[in-house]
Amino acid sequence: MKDATVQENKTERRNFLKKGLLTGSIIATGAMGLEKVFAGEKEPAETVKLLAPDGKVYETCADNLKEFRLPPVTNEEARRGIPNKKFVMVFDLAKCDGCKKCTEACQAMHYTEADREWIKVFKMQDAKTTQPYFFPKPCYHCDNPPCTKVCPVNATFKRQDGIVLVDNERCIGCRMCMAACPYSTRFFNWTAPIQSEEVAEMGYSPEQSIPRRIGTVEKCDFCPDMIRQGKLPACVSGCPMDVIYFGDQNEDAVTNASGVTVKLSQLLEDNAGYRQLEELGTEPRVYYLPPKNRKYPKPNMNEIKPKEGTVDMEHMLM
Repeated sequence: MKDATVQENKTERRNFLKKGLLTGSIIATGAMGLEKVFAGEKEPAETVKLLAPDGKVYETCADNLKEFRLPPVTNEEARRGIPNKKFVMVFDLAKCDGCKKCTEACQAMHYTEADREWIKVFKMQDAKTTQPYFFPKPCYHCDNPPCTKVCPVNATFKRQDGIVLVDNERCIGCRMCMAACPYSTRFFNWTAPIQSEEVAEMGYSPEQSIPRRIGTVEKCDFCPDMIRQGKLPACVSGCPMDVIYFGDQNEDAVTNASGVTVKLSQLLEDNAGYRQLEELGTEPRVYYLPPKNRKYPKPNMNEIKPKEGTVDMEHMLM
């Protein structure tokens, strides 16, 4: 009899805990979830599993999710970088079709205007007898960057993980870094950047480059705030052609948007990888694979007008 009573108490306790968890989950869904419950509406079929900070996995309705941006890291952490990492990017020019989805993804990520392209895509043609190809160009995050050496206030700096950033809270707008960069990958905010009130009021960190400010220099930043979350930079994940690889040189591994991970050293060796203007001694952290064996149909040469949108390498770098 006593055992039966104990068993019954245990059963009631389990039922109570289940009801408590159910109540807690309903509260967690927010007001919108409660309205649906009281209105007798059915929950959508699509659900997602979430990993909570306590290590438990919870399942909830996808409609109830709201994006949460992690608070920016401190300025000291942003300047130090991610320990034991050496980030590198590789562009496979044989795959690039010039769609500029990488540029669009970058602009969406950093809330830049349509004419502000931190990663430009050029149409190239080395000779009249050769087919044109496309050449994306971000900041090269050089290991020997001329830009950091001329900044009088240490606004632009090189981190231990290889990334070069600009701190727009220190930038005085002298544009010395722009003059020193041999790749012309920096931009100056002559007017107040167009950004929403929500973005303008966000906490600032050099890692996320927002909110942007008038009278300061800005450029491609390799999306270090996304890297800290285990994500690929916006341009990499936004490329539909899997042109861009990104990874850690210390691990000798790079990954593209499709999740294909390859050995960096082997990729460069097998495809004759090179860096832009290596003779300058800037030691860029961006590599290119030549546009050989194009992976998509070649354009019709009769439809190409060399004077419209086609540039040579020297003109591109002026």
